[in-house]
Amino acid sequence: MGIASIAQRRVVTIDVHASLREVARLMEDRHVGAVVVTQADGVATRLVGVITDRDLALLVVAKGRSVHTQVGDALGANPVSIPVSASTAEAAQAMRDAGVRRLLLVDSEDRLAGIVTLDDLIASYADQLDDLSQALERGLEQEVDRGAGDAGQAGEPPVVVPPDVAATWRRVFEP
Repeated sequence: MGIASIAQRRVVTIDVHASLREVARLMEDRHVGAVVVTQADGVATRLVGVITDRDLALLVVAKGRSVHTQVGDALGANPVSIPVSASTAEAAQAMRDAGVRRLLLVDSEDRLAGIVTLDDLIASYADQLDDLSQALERGLEQEVDRGAGDAGQAGEPPVVVPPDVAATWRRVFEP
């Protein structure tokens, strides 16, 4: 599955020269937990980083930074980005490798195209697992509707394995 199908396209951005207070107010106004920090370089806008509500708590409360500090002075490493054409598996790998919970999606010209969060990935995987679970359940229902095949007559209930026997089977057959 492509990451673009689950990415958030409406990304909240702020200029690198804005204050930490402005970032916090923007987060409150837009109801977001992260803001992408950008810097205009004449013709193009460069991605500088991502600042999160957690970053603000650590910078301002825990480390005593002034709320008037420019966001650019408070940012750490470069933002982690992936191509908008990447798969969800590639996004998960990039998050794991970089130790981040948010990835910026960039187009072929390195322009911001969206953002994807760990929550977005988890929700996508949960939906896929639900689809697989429903497929399995439907397959079992069809099997029961067709009958038990060689093991019994059509319409007979499936065989129920006692829990103690099932536990023994698991110890024998599962690694």
